[in-house]
Amino acid sequence: MRRILSQVFGLAWRAVSGPRALVGIVVYAMALGLQFFGVWISVRFIAWNKDFYDAIEQRDLSTTVEQVWVFFGLVALSAGSYLIGKWLRDKLAIHWRERLTNKALDVWMANGAYWHLRPGASPQSVDNPDQRVAEDCRNFVNKFIEQTLDLIGSSVALISYIAILWSLSDYTLRFSIAGMDIALPHYIMWAAFVHVAISTFATHMLGWPLKQLVFRQERHEADFRYSLIQIRDSAGEIAQSGGESAERRRLNDRFSAIRANWNRLIGREFILGLFVRPYFQSILRVPILYALPAYFGGNTSFGGLMQLSAAFGRVTQTLSWFIFEYRELAELAAVTERLDNLFVSAGDPPPMPGTERAISRSQSPDAALHVRSLHLSTPQGRSLLPVPDRSIMPGDRVWISGASGQGKSTLLAAISGIWLYGRGEIQKPEGSFVYLPQKPHLNGHDIHEAATYPRDPADFDRDEIGRVLVRLGLGHRLDAAQDDPGALEGLSAGERQRLALARVQLLRPDWIVLDEATSALDTAAEESILGMIRRELPGSAILCVSHRAPEALAPFQIWNIGENHQDTGELRVRAN
Repeated sequence: MRRILSQVFGLAWRAVSGPRALVGIVVYAMALGLQFFGVWISVRFIAWNKDFYDAIEQRDLSTTVEQVWVFFGLVALSAGSYLIGKWLRDKLAIHWRERLTNKALDVWMANGAYWHLRPGASPQSVDNPDQRVAEDCRNFVNKFIEQTLDLIGSSVALISYIAILWSLSDYTLRFSIAGMDIALPHYIMWAAFVHVAISTFATHMLGWPLKQLVFRQERHEADFRYSLIQIRDSAGEIAQSGGESAERRRLNDRFSAIRANWNRLIGREFILGLFVRPYFQSILRVPILYALPAYFGGNTSFGGLMQLSAAFGRVTQTLSWFIFEYRELAELAAVTERLDNLFVSAGDPPPMPGTERAISRSQSPDAALHVRSLHLSTPQGRSLLPVPDRSIMPGDRVWISGASGQGKSTLLAAISGIWLYGRGEIQKPEGSFVYLPQKPHLNGHDIHEAATYPRDPADFDRDEIGRVLVRLGLGHRLDAAQDDPGALEGLSAGERQRLALARVQLLRPDWIVLDEATSALDTAAEESILGMIRRELPGSAILCVSHRAPEALAPFQIWNIGENHQDTGELRVRAN
């Protein structure tokens, strides 16, 4: 319990703190003030019960009519305060959700945490981080606001209701058990606490597994949704390979997990409901049963009986907050645990046990890229073959060669700074870098935004972007992909690589890193585009990983990686 509370208030502090924190606090205070106003209305309703029913008992028509108007006035005040309070809560929810979401995005995107927390790359991999950022932030803020306001309001209300019930329950209940006379002053007060205490204990014993079941349900739902997204992203490959049956099996497995956990969840809710539902149905009627001894003993009028019953009911309902909100509290605990796990894991992604993270990174003393004594390893600790030392100067063109699985892409990831596993030294020069992988990420609403990623397309002349795309063979895509992001999804693998290579022409970086970035192009197209880059950016260094020699970049050096490498710094000149 202490751990959960610490996590709840830690997340709440992230949502509240920062610029314009006072705005959220003021709105919360206003909503809380309306909650207290609602308590005052409830107290007035308790007093109204006595006045109204006493007037009925005495057949006093004028007083009865007067109390009817009082009733309508209280209802109007109650409805108005509720609606204003709900509006304030909703405004506060989006304000705090935005702040918490931004902080979740900050920690998830910082230092490549989104990359390091992939399954298999960290002992604390975070499943479905997209759901945690998008949905868990929203659910946490909504439930935190609702539950804390209700809890504070209920606590203040409880004090008021107890004071009223104490003043009304001055009747002493007397009875005998086994010849022993027993007197219970203010018996109805103690009855309320005992009644709710027993009920709360029973609720917790029946409902404690709900938190883990809700936690698992959220995970299974997110896994199923992510599988659907994967099908959409790989629609072409699935359709061409006839993979519908395999994908359907995978979706069926995902949904089977949803169904199995759902059945366990509703089974536990049914067991809890066997107690909570009868309790809920009876809580408005039980008070009058506890108050009957005072009425039949002649210690109160009929109006007093109804007032005493109303006060007892308010006390028991307020004390029963934990019982009625148990399901919501279980969901809050599950959401809190998922979201806190994201913040903790992303803050400092831990290494796998037994792995080494001792790669020294520093700024190059000159304009060159220096790699010395570099030994890379996998996240699980398996060592790759050592990387030959190399110094690469601006304008150099280097073909990184080697058999598959020898660590060529891993070397590029280490140079970029995201690969942490291994030991050695990398001195990186100043200047801009562009990294192009085999499957480029096409971000943006249109083709211009994708071509200038990660820069803002507003920084570039749209006509210039168009000219570059035409030169790269994408002129026929300009109109169709102008304002339709769906058109980008329809690009072939080769067209996607051409679009990514446009970034080199537009961004004009000092260092160009190509990791199988032309694998989907035919030889003629590859030579044409690489030759264009070599001629137009002669001062840019190019590091190229590919299975075939990039003849268009000649003359180039060869950096052999892996088994039996003979890295002599060979310079290959293109044959005429």
